[in-house]
Amino acid sequence: MPATDGGRLSVQASADQSKSASDCAMQASQNKHPFYVAYDMPGMAVGVPGNAAGKLFTVQSQGTGPSATLTSGDCPSQLRVASSGRVTCLAPGDTGSMGTGHAAVPSGMSNPHGTPVPKEPAIKP
Repeated sequence: MPATDGGRLSVQASADQSKSASDCAMQASQNKHPFYVAYDMPGMAVGVPGNAAGKLFTVQSQGTGPSATLTSGDCPSQLRVASSGRVTCLAPGDTGSMGTGHAAVPSGMSNPHGTPVPKEPAIKP
């Protein structure tokens, strides 16, 4: 059974495009139908695929060319629509580990799902 293509949207995608992709991914996940959806943002891309058994994964690529890094792993939480309109499997407010095989979102980098990552305070001597 081929996977449902939820789309690959840019960060500038319209609200209608984001809703369509989110609805597609949520429906496919609920029906345990394979799917994938991805979002391109400055310097990174984030994707959420699911399989026919209902298992969800998260994939993140940072950088471009030979220096690009790719991380993936099991979703740490249920699939949901974030305040950004994008689907995510990170728990609300979770800006740390993105599940097995993931590193934390670097300090100062925006969370790919719309929750800002606080900058670390400067260490004073």
